[in-house]
Amino acid sequence: MKVIVIGSGVAGLLAAVKAAASHEVTLITKNVLGESNTHYAQGGIAAVTASDDTVAAHVQDTMYAGAGLCWEPAVKTLCNQGPESMNELIRFGVEFDLAGKDFALGMEGAHSHARILHVGGDATGAGISNALVQTLKQSKAKILEHTLATDLVVEDGKVAGVSVFSSDGLETLEADIVVLASGGAGQLYRHTTNPAVTTGDGVALALRAGAVLADLEFYQFHPTALAVPGSFLISEAVRGEGAVLINNAGERFMERIHPMAELAPRDVVARAIQQEMMKQNGEPVMLDATGLGAEFLNARFPSITAACRSYGLNMAKQPIPVTPAAHYWMGGVATDEFGRTSIPGLFAVGEVTCNGSHGANRLASNSLLESVVFADRAAEILEQPWPSPFDFQRFMDQPPLEELTVSLRYDSAAPVVDRVELQAEMWDQVGLARTDATLRAALDRFAAWRPQKRSQRIFTDFEDANLLALAKAVTAAALARTESRGAHYRLDFPETNPAFARPITVRKA
Repeated sequence: MKVIVIGSGVAGLLAAVKAAASHEVTLITKNVLGESNTHYAQGGIAAVTASDDTVAAHVQDTMYAGAGLCWEPAVKTLCNQGPESMNELIRFGVEFDLAGKDFALGMEGAHSHARILHVGGDATGAGISNALVQTLKQSKAKILEHTLATDLVVEDGKVAGVSVFSSDGLETLEADIVVLASGGAGQLYRHTTNPAVTTGDGVALALRAGAVLADLEFYQFHPTALAVPGSFLISEAVRGEGAVLINNAGERFMERIHPMAELAPRDVVARAIQQEMMKQNGEPVMLDATGLGAEFLNARFPSITAACRSYGLNMAKQPIPVTPAAHYWMGGVATDEFGRTSIPGLFAVGEVTCNGSHGANRLASNSLLESVVFADRAAEILEQPWPSPFDFQRFMDQPPLEELTVSLRYDSAAPVVDRVELQAEMWDQVGLARTDATLRAALDRFAAWRPQKRSQRIFTDFEDANLLALAKAVTAAALARTESRGAHYRLDFPETNPAFARPITVRKA
């Protein structure tokens, strides 16, 4: 059976490794193998490995962070398979940090136990990615680097291949199964912790092909990106070890916001930082880790310490300036608990998906775990018959809150979209705090643009077209959700409505 995997983060790498054992696998990545959000993940991977921790507690923490929108069966699958997933990564060569004979476990926001495993202190993503890259290179899988997937080929309602673009031009690759694992869309926003490759290509492919998307309005903003060009991520684990947030007057402010203070759920911390910045004329707040000491910081956070020094900052001697930045997308292609989408033959795993395990606000360090668990589950059922009709099980006994459609038709006379302007519009109008007026203004702006004509496209033109389509979809979903929940915050609807604890779906008109 011919299997095409799109993306080379942990989800794509693992899916390709597992599938290559019994299928003809081609992995497509638009950059070099392993260049993805995974590679830059600092915080770690959450799993129950300590004797004083329980899967039930991990489930409870995940459900709480998800703000009432998690699908419990997906959460239980995620947490139950966590320990075995860690063992599998170890078999693939991942070397987690140890404290004696046990894992060195860290604490992060909204977790009730220290359960975060790390590699190299703050280089977990790179450690996992490197191990899987080496494993994949030893398999029979074909690897196509610098190759962009431009469209899914759908025949008789089923996936039949992928159109790709490379230095050789456009061509079509046949496939029996396609696995989307192309990550999120952090490049929708002006400030993001994501690398340049995260332009939402997989979600846009699925949208154009007619797949159902869900929860697009929930984009998580990491509270603490270094307030310098590039928005370098300062891992939540730094706060987990005891660093505190202070304003320009040197006052801790999170203690009056939430009982968990700096370790409150990310949406709470991010909005609190934004409000504090507004009080001080937009100046960033400060993260004070000086109490941890130079020796500890150098050993526990070598990458972060080095990055700060490259900007003339010394975490051990002075607080560092931080600001929220777009970080992780809870929404994406709607899937069941095995990664199956509404299009037969099309799987989706990792950040590109929405399977209900994160709800409205992902629990810290559950992202790498989700990628491993659900990539593994998808790879095990590639040959099984597709469920008919497709059952996006998060609906349970209730219909979606809204079923939206988004037009992908454009006025040929409109100006071509400019990525910088689109990112600014998303940041200003569809960012941490939203209103009916800002969302409608953004939709009007997006409707006035068009993508570059296909005949003139280079990689960035394809990416810009994807970003424009997704900007429209995210904004439409945010406008439809007239409440505040998790990462979606409406200034005009600041309360959470229990009746709205259902997904909003989106598909093309």
